Parts: sequence; structure tokens; C-alpha cells
Amino acid sequence: MMELKNKYIINNYLCLMNLDYIVREPENINSDTTILFMLHGYGSNEQDLFSFRETLPKDWIIVSFRAPRNTQFEGFSWYDIDFNNPDNFIDLPQATESLNSVTESILKIINSYGITEGKTHLCGFSQGGILCYALALKYPEMFNLVACLSSYPEEKLLTDIVRDKKKLERLRFFISHGTDDAVIPLEWGRKAADLLYDLSCYFTFREYMSGHGVNQKNYMDLMDFFSK
Repeated sequence: MMELKNKYIINNYLCLMNLDYIVREPENINSDTTILFMLHGYGSNEQDLFSFRETLPKDWIIVSFRAPRNTQFEGFSWYDIDFNNPDNFIDLPQATESLNSVTESILKIINSYGITEGKTHLCGFSQGGILCYALALKYPEMFNLVACLSSYPEEKLLTDIVRDKKKLERLRFFISHGTDDAVIPLEWGRKAADLLYDLSCYFTFREYMSGHGVNQKNYMDLMDFFSK
């Protein structure tokens, strides 16, 4: 399906972290079944976004990953964050390792279900959304619908993204952000609109009267996006 650059390969799989996940399977699975991968935010876990499954299409496979690192106050993270240093907000080596592990895990899971024609979607909140930007723009031919909630495109993870408009044209982004987000500033989130516009990607960017979270209107709009 795609080539991943990594020196350490055993049995055609990258030697990275094995990610834990939970899954909801439909009654019938075939080669054109749609699959949605979910990536939670800092300090949360795989159960968080998985609660969305009740209003997502019943014939989809829903996979929600658990990030590999423990946080100080329970929960998990994809990488460490330095809230006191905006210039070094993310631990780049950890973020890159997590990004590679998620990519590997997605490929393994798709292969295990024998999905060759089905669509693959992404949904990420906060840290998870940051990784979703990188996943979709690095490997655009893998994905279709991409929802990035209360997050932003991290330039340090986007150094080798695809800029071929033909390869990017199948992507559809739903971007949402709270106007009172005290964790990831709204102006950071707005960078997504500039980036995706410059790449000629199809996207919807919406702001909501909320903090660092998903309010009811945001949730309804997200479900509408995934229903199309």
C-alpha cells in the first residue's frame, strides 16, 4: 500500500511500539468496509473518543488507540508537552515515534481485516488531532475523512508532507476549535485553515463557544461530517 522509511524491519513490519486499542466491529466485514481510527488527547485514554461510536455508522469498524506513554496524573499521552515553553511545546522524538507507531498499527489492522477497497478515516482530539494532521498529509492516499478537534498543525511534524494536489484531493477535513480554549490557543488552531488552503485541500473550519473540548453543537456537526 505504501512504503515507510525505517531501517528496522522484521517480517515486513516496523519494530516500533505495539499500541493497545479497543474496537467495535459491525456484523459484516468485507474488503470494502469503512474503518475509522481514533486518537485521544493528552491525559486521556482509548475510551474517550470511543464514546462517539453510538452515533457513528453501524457498518463501520471503529478502532480507538491508547497512547503509549503514562502521564503524571493518570491517563496517557502520545508525547511529553512543556506548557511553559511554546518554542519547545512538544517532545519531537517522542511525537515522531508515536506517529510511526500509529502508522504501523493502522496498516497492520487494515491488513488483518483484509480491507483493500474500503475507506479509512481519522478522528483526533488535541494531541491526537495533531498526529492526524501529520498522518493525513504525509500519507494522503491512505485516508479520506479527517477530523481534527481542538488541535493544530505542528510544523515540526510536517516537514515532509505531500504537496501534490492530485494526491491530496481525496482528503476531506473537519476542523473544530473552542473560542475559549486555554490549552491550545484558538490562533494556533486557525493555522490549519491557512495550511490546508495553501495545499488546496477540502476542509471545513468551525469555531464554537467552548473551551478545550467538544460541545453539543460541535458533536452534531462532527457526526454530520462523518455521515456524508
